[in-house]
Amino acid sequence: MNSQETINVLNGLKLKGMSDAFASMVAMPTRERPGIEMGAARMAEAEQMYRVYKRTAMFIKTSRLRYNACLEDIECSVERNFTKEQLLEIADCSFIARAENLLLTGLTGCGKSFLACAIGRQACHLGYRTEYLNMHKFTERIALAKLDGTFLKLVSHLEKNHLIILDDFGLQPLDVNSRLALLQILEERYQRKSVIVISQLPIDKWYDYIAEPTLADAIMDRLVNNAHHIELKGESMRKRKKK
Repeated sequence: MNSQETINVLNGLKLKGMSDAFASMVAMPTRERPGIEMGAARMAEAEQMYRVYKRTAMFIKTSRLRYNACLEDIECSVERNFTKEQLLEIADCSFIARAENLLLTGLTGCGKSFLACAIGRQACHLGYRTEYLNMHKFTERIALAKLDGTFLKLVSHLEKNHLIILDDFGLQPLDVNSRLALLQILEERYQRKSVIVISQLPIDKWYDYIAEPTLADAIMDRLVNNAHHIELKGESMRKRKKK
């Protein structure tokens, strides 16, 4: 088997990283080529890096993040009530590994969704499957799933994500189906998976938003007790950019 045939076999086996590494070594002058052990190590490392790259790209694509945000883009300041130390605490996404939640509150335009999307992108890079949903789309998907009988399939799909981001929590009323679905999803994820909730409402107003006392108690119990809370302040970022 010659070099090209070997490359073809590796590609046929979907070992793209190994194939590229092998082709790169074959292109080297004979005296500079690594020995068999070093060559095998390079091919294995290249395949591993390629698979991580592909997985990350897939996770970012399927996450449907609202903003193409990175943690390096996040502004930390006293005015925003958000310090570099707070950013570092969540930057490694260890709260996901601990199955904890993150609650982001603040007035419109203060950068809550941007921060959440930056965390979501970081989570994808670290191998955590992530999905972004604003509450309008969430309620629409719940209503449709109830109508066509795919609700359990939807819950199963959401359960596969290590992190779910729920944006615009509190902007529109929750109907009965949405409340029950939210409770079921949070129950399935409690102490197992993480949720980021983004809201303009202060947390003490969330009971009134959910509107049904018994369900509100159950939802808040699963959402808040193992959560980190960040309240962003300051002028609207959109207004600042416009200026």
